[in-house]
Order: sequence, then structure tokens, then C-alpha cells
Amino acid sequence: MAEKRPKVIVTDHVYPTMEYEVALLEGFGAECEIHQCKSEEDVLRAGSGADVLMVTYAPITRRVLSGLGSLKLVVRHGAGYDNVDLRAATEMGVMVANVPRFGGEEVADHSIALLLALLRKLPALDDLSKSGKWGEWHSALPLPALDGLTLGILGFGRIGQQVARKAKAAFGMDVITHHPRRDRGEMLAAGAEPVDFEELFRKSDALSIHLPLTEETFHLVGEEELRMMKPTAVLVNAGRGKVVDGRALYKALKEGWIAGAGLDVMEEEPPDPKDPLLTLPNIIITPHVAWYSERSLRDLQERAAREAIRVLSGGFPENLLNPEVLRARGREGASKPTV
Repeated sequence: MAEKRPKVIVTDHVYPTMEYEVALLEGFGAECEIHQCKSEEDVLRAGSGADVLMVTYAPITRRVLSGLGSLKLVVRHGAGYDNVDLRAATEMGVMVANVPRFGGEEVADHSIALLLALLRKLPALDDLSKSGKWGEWHSALPLPALDGLTLGILGFGRIGQQVARKAKAAFGMDVITHHPRRDRGEMLAAGAEPVDFEELFRKSDALSIHLPLTEETFHLVGEEELRMMKPTAVLVNAGRGKVVDGRALYKALKEGWIAGAGLDVMEEEPPDPKDPLLTLPNIIITPHVAWYSERSLRDLQERAAREAIRVLSGGFPENLLNPEVLRARGREGASKPTV
């Protein structure tokens, strides 16, 4: 009797192709199926008998995990994992991994592109040029010089540091940052002046947000924070949509508390077509693509596939989010298969 092949289920994805990832998994000997699950019921149907789930946005809840008894691993395509019930997975002995280090340069570049477009009023100037109002460019003023502007960075991890480096080196911006858990000396060494939370909002000419979504960061940027900002300031969020209160942001943009916003992430994705943010002229919205380049897509898919292969080979993931599972099995410190 032929040995049963391990089963890997891609619950959902948003990528142009999955060919590379599937080739790696099938080359290892796994059976691989691709679905586009939206609900718990979808995941339960698609994931029956799965050893590994590879997930983008599908809900991996306690109910889902309880219903998939053969599951060994959930791999999140990307860094955030708020759609995975990590506590329930840990209780049930299911490993959870993510892919945190991919597309960082791309996210930093995209964030700066949004900042530049907002500060230099590119959407407004484009509209004037195309609508026969070439000579009315002054209606888009002010157009600040970038050299010497203060860029605030909320969240000074790997991507925040890349934004700081690029903004200082290429455009001569002064960089300030707030990150309560980051060492002050490390922030200074990376070229950013540490400031307190309120000072960040008050001083920034442009504010770039690079925070994960947690209980502490949910709606961290709300009406009170937006009212602190300069009326000429712009805000960019390429981190997590729910860090910013969308209703407060709409009010801030509509009433002129701030000059503009650029969002690559929103509270709901895709956004409701009736979301009032979509009606504003002083906002730029891109569809959660800051991470993307052909290089970063291949990197993401390879890293995710190799996490699955490690576990199916009897090892554990490099980016294991719940090491308690290994401790419960008495495997802490076990070696990782080379893949």
C-alpha cells in the first residue's frame, strides 16, 4: 500500500500565481489544494484531513481548529496573524508560524511614495492638468520643500527603520519616532530622535505608521491624536488598518485637521463601497500592495512553503509563534531540518 501523502491546504490567497509554492510542496511529496475560503464553514470543508493550512485572510478560529483534528501547522502568508486564534491553537497543540521578513524594502518604498505624493500634491496637480486647468496649479498650494521636513515614524521596527534611512538619505528629512519598547540608543543610532507619543503627533509634518495590530494598538490613532497634528501634516498607514480609527480619520480629512492621508491598509478589506473615506479628494488609497514586488512574492511563497516542509519533515518552523506547543511535547531545543 502506498504511503499516504501529507496534505497541505491553501485556504485562500491574493497572489497572481501560486505555481512556485505548489511546485516546492509537491516536489517534497505533499498533496496540495488551493481554495478561496471566506468563512469558517469554507475552511472546515476545504481543510478536512489537512496536515498544514496556509492562510492569508481566512478565519482560523477555535471552531475551525477543533474541527480539523489532523492539523499540525497553520502558516500565515505574511507577518500579521490576527485572523488566527493563537491561544486556541496552542491549547490544541497546533503550531502557528508566520513569514515576518519579506517585502520590507517594498513597504518602506511604498510608504515614502505615498508621503511624497501627498506632500507634493500629485493627485490634485494631476487632476488640474487633465481637466484643462493647467495654469491653476497654485490652488494646490502649499507645496513644501522636503529637505528639513519632520517625518514622524510610529513604530520603529525593521520597516520603520528602513523608512527613516531612506527619508534621511534621499530627501534630507529630520526623523523623529516613538516606540515604547525600543531602546533609545538604538533609535538614535538608526538616525531617529526618540520623542514621546503626543510630541510625535504635534511635531510631525508627515507621519508614517508601522505597527502590528494588537489589543494595545487597536484604534491607537483616533480623534484625540489626529487633532494634535498640524493642519498641513499628512498621515500614511502601511501597517495595519485598524490601528487608525477610520471614522476619526474621515472627520480629520473632511474638516481639515490634517491635509491628507495615504492608506495601503484599511479597517475592512476590501472596503465597503459606501465607506465615506473613498469619497474624499485628499486621500490616496492602494489595495494592500505595499509589500509587493515580483521578488518579494517569490520570497514570501518560498518561506511559507519551507515552513510547511520543515514540520512535515518532523521538525518545527523557524518563525514559530507559539513555542509552548514544543515545550508541552518536550521538544524545546530540537534541531530543525535543513530545507
